[in-house]
Amino acid sequence: MPRMLDVSDEVRAEIGDEEADRLLAGENAPGSYDCTSCRTPGDSAQERTSTVLFIGDETAVLAFAHSSCLPSQVVQVTEEQLQGAVKSITGATVDSEPDRSTPEQAVLGVTSGLVLIAGELHPALVVEPTAPIVRPGATGSGDDFLPLLIEQGFMPLTAIQSVPSVLHGWSVLLAVGQLHAVLQPSPNGGQPVAWWQAHQPLQVTESWRAAANKHQQVLLFAAPVGSIGRQPREDLLRGALDKAAANGQLVAAALPLAGT
Repeated sequence: MPRMLDVSDEVRAEIGDEEADRLLAGENAPGSYDCTSCRTPGDSAQERTSTVLFIGDETAVLAFAHSSCLPSQVVQVTEEQLQGAVKSITGATVDSEPDRSTPEQAVLGVTSGLVLIAGELHPALVVEPTAPIVRPGATGSGDDFLPLLIEQGFMPLTAIQSVPSVLHGWSVLLAVGQLHAVLQPSPNGGQPVAWWQAHQPLQVTESWRAAANKHQQVLLFAAPVGSIGRQPREDLLRGALDKAAANGQLVAAALPLAGT
């Protein structure tokens, strides 16, 4: 039975016309599946379904998602991430602690939480380095984290009163029901590259994922080292964000979910 599958040109280029046509004909496409984004059941015979191809260094995995959750696309990931995604699909336990070094050799700590703005809950990621970020090539000992982000299009906040504007070209990759990466535009104009990647896929709550799927975007707040800290509850996290904003130590942007 033919399937209601979306196979993008980039996915077709990777898997080949013959394989793509077999998928569309229903020969080797699953009827029912768990959406690789929201993790709820889908049926490619009954609803529009996207093919999502994860490509690692040596391995490729074809997954399926509701078209309303993700467009058909090719996602470049590390081999370690891909193996983690496979473990997630099979139900194995993975370590969800993020640990990614930026080119400046500082580790970016990432916390997920829901932020209330104008009476509505929004999914948010809060990024705080473990050490000052120095501009590449600089010889001083200052902290250029916020200026570097402002140059990329993030906006300084003095208070969290409205949803920040969308930063086009950046996106948040939520796949297999977990947070994988924050992507930024490639300087060479090619595929987006990871600004931050989870060492292992980062688990998010059902309510966070539901809010992300509703808004189709994630708010990213960033602050210098020592501004936020590890907060055990969302109300404490919000208090730390408000304090950082009042002190002129917070930038933010809305990033599309799983940008294309």
